[in-house]
Amino acid sequence: METPGLTALPPSPSTAAPPSDATTQKQQRIQSAQDQQDQRAAQASQAAPEAQPAPGPGPGRGEPAPPLPQQHLTKPGHEADMQLAPQYQAPHYRGSGKLEGFSALITGGDSGIGRAVAVLFAREGADVAIAYLSEHDDAEQTRELVEAEGRRCITLAGDVKNASFCADAVRQVVKAFGKLNVLVNNAAFQEHAASLEDLTEERFDETFRTNIYGYFHMAKAALPHLQRGDAIINTGSVTGLKGSKELLDYSATKGAIHAFTKALAHNLADQGIRVNAVAPGPVWTPLNPADKSPEDIAKFGQQTHLGRPAQPEEISPAYVFLAAPCCSSYITGTVLPITGTAGDGA
Repeated sequence: METPGLTALPPSPSTAAPPSDATTQKQQRIQSAQDQQDQRAAQASQAAPEAQPAPGPGPGRGEPAPPLPQQHLTKPGHEADMQLAPQYQAPHYRGSGKLEGFSALITGGDSGIGRAVAVLFAREGADVAIAYLSEHDDAEQTRELVEAEGRRCITLAGDVKNASFCADAVRQVVKAFGKLNVLVNNAAFQEHAASLEDLTEERFDETFRTNIYGYFHMAKAALPHLQRGDAIINTGSVTGLKGSKELLDYSATKGAIHAFTKALAHNLADQGIRVNAVAPGPVWTPLNPADKSPEDIAKFGQQTHLGRPAQPEEISPAYVFLAAPCCSSYITGTVLPITGTAGDGA
């Protein structure tokens, strides 16, 4: 087994890459403008509270799901600041060496689904690199979790909208681990808008450049290092399958990711590189408290048949399944929905 502890620390304030800080500030400015619109709309409507259905069983072995707090996070959203911590360690999951000797790069790997995937990849034997925007505290905790599983981890701060960052991140992974076997494209930007008129070109551009351009840049950078049997896994969304009236731009990017997945799978089939996507429904991660109002967060996921959002540890086994050749060597071009609701197929 490799010795844990190989870590690329976040850049010091004096050398931090300006694009990451500029992106964080831009996303916070977009969020602030939407928050002000939401406050005006709430004051005007004064709607009566809706009845809340009882949530379905929680993750693991059916423990009751706790109520969600009324909390709003500042973008990009730090998991460490969440009042109700997401569940990512999957205590009932036992590794069996499905990814032994693999090297994986996960964008948006500092928290949420990305963190949960990093933990299970490490438990299955993979060394893991975490790419993230500016959430240094979350990334450090994820690194510690990977190393606690006995594997190596490096952390890479930067903006996936920047093609040069993506190329450099892949180079650092190959330098640290000697290879790259699995790319998980997972980084995302999301901010709701009540109407098309509220959706600015700046916001539309930020969402597309993060959610689909970022996947394109990373896949292009990773491809020269991927071999037959390796895999690319993209994070889609139920919004890309069904749409969402308040997430017009986000839904469009997720639909694009699904199409990109299917087309790239066809394009790379003769090289033996599999490309698939996971399309989660609502998941309890920093992405949503950093978007929705506190009142909406308290009802998050109630529209599903299970009446609650998923925990990240309920989504991460799907990424292991799609990454491991022993499980999915004959699966490519698939969008796997995990939505808590019957009939949400690709």
